[in-house]
Amino acid sequence: MITAGIDCGAQNTKCVVLRNGGILGRAMEPTGFEPARAAEASLAMALRQAGIAGAALRRIGATGSGRPVLRIAADRVNPVRAMAKGARHFFPGARTVVDVGAEEGRAVRLDDDGNPVDFAVNERCAAGAGAFIEAMARALEVTVEAIGPLSLQSNREIPMNAQCAIFAESEVIGMIHSNIAKADISRAIHDAIAGRVASIVRRVGLQADVVLIGGLARNPGLRSSLARQLKGVQVHVPADPEFGAAVGAALAAAG
Repeated sequence: MITAGIDCGAQNTKCVVLRNGGILGRAMEPTGFEPARAAEASLAMALRQAGIAGAALRRIGATGSGRPVLRIAADRVNPVRAMAKGARHFFPGARTVVDVGAEEGRAVRLDDDGNPVDFAVNERCAAGAGAFIEAMARALEVTVEAIGPLSLQSNREIPMNAQCAIFAESEVIGMIHSNIAKADISRAIHDAIAGRVASIVRRVGLQADVVLIGGLARNPGLRSSLARQLKGVQVHVPADPEFGAAVGAALAAAG
């Protein structure tokens, strides 16, 4: 059976095409102000990459904040269910799933069968999400791609007290004026966001194995900081973590 999954997020819309659980094609498109258009564009690109016609699709599952407006999808998949199914697809032993995207972070605890039993969401001022990293990268005058590896060059712990991205930016500027090395500031930034993510993990109850998905899972600085916050618990990351929930939506559509 060939199905598609669309994860329509605040910043990007991701689409995967699956055949019996195997990924045939994937694509990502900026969501912008037209999530329906972004969904259709990402689906068309994923189908082209898969080399199949749209008529071959049996069902389409949609998840993410934009799912209510995606008329091309027959199935609306709860984001918690999508991230759980996606994580278990890549790591069948997953018991704790963390999804960190542009605007929010989520944590889900699963039972032995992969069913969600508890979840928590951090939506406060994007302080536990990718938008926070983007704002801090601008303050440091480095690229988003560079800020994660930069943090790995530091062994220094510097607490960041600000809970809001705006105040945190002022705090970073203050560190710069105090001649603190950019690598040390970058680590402080990643430790701060990892601390907020770890707090929602503890709210649902930390259980190994931990799987990290979402766009920010590509950031090596976050992965390193989160592992420290979780006291050395191994954090598993799939090859294309930003497509984790889209894979879950496609699997849910397959039934």
